[in-house]
Amino acid sequence: MIWHFENTGYHSGAFNMEYDERLARMLVEGSEIGTVRIYGWKPAAISLGWNQSLEEIDLATCSQAGIDVVRRPTGGRAILHSDELTYSVTMVSARSSVLSMYNEISKALVCGLRHLNVDVSLEKSQPHFPSLYRTPSSAACFTSSARYEISVGGRKLVGSAQRRYARSNGEEVMLQHGSILLGGDHKRMVEFLAIKEKERLLIVQELNEKTTDLCSVLQRTVTFEELVPMIRLGFEEAWGIRFAQSVEQSSMIGELA
Repeated sequence: MIWHFENTGYHSGAFNMEYDERLARMLVEGSEIGTVRIYGWKPAAISLGWNQSLEEIDLATCSQAGIDVVRRPTGGRAILHSDELTYSVTMVSARSSVLSMYNEISKALVCGLRHLNVDVSLEKSQPHFPSLYRTPSSAACFTSSARYEISVGGRKLVGSAQRRYARSNGEEVMLQHGSILLGGDHKRMVEFLAIKEKERLLIVQELNEKTTDLCSVLQRTVTFEELVPMIRLGFEEAWGIRFAQSVEQSSMIGELA
């Protein structure tokens, strides 16, 4: 497979989700180009998992704060995308399982993050999601970790979600994207949930106890621009690939803007 690396910079939530899905659709239609994409969000946005109820979000508060609300093509729970670097991987996954691809992508991210001297590790356990999603705190993605997600000292640093698409020849196309937390802005997610005050305090506590970010870990500011080449290098080293080109401005940007 030919591999491209794209840094598409900062765009709206609707742009970012449509861009990821369009990359996947191109593979479904026969393209053989895998893509690792890096991007940010402007303005800040909340993304909902594909099956998550919009009623869990306080839309009026989001509007007042200038926060976009968008639905992801993948599953999982709500995330406030603000002070982060978001990655996506689109590829033909052949017969690789969901968990095996989580593992392989996480290994590449770990490889890149370790170039920043971050002592990251992979989550080994898997929660029972049907039970988890019945708890009030489940509305926010970062209150729980899935197997092979990335943590530092037991605290979640990267949250990811995956979707599969069917090709006509029986192969599967995989889209996985996720948030690498640069700072602590993700904790503001609790401000935009349509929940009771008691539940809000519980989620604040869980986010403080269960999550971390690169600024907190390294005790310095880590910028989007600093992390981009590290993530690229991580995929090249972990997967033994060389990107065919680095696309800073894809033709799709003009189409979707």
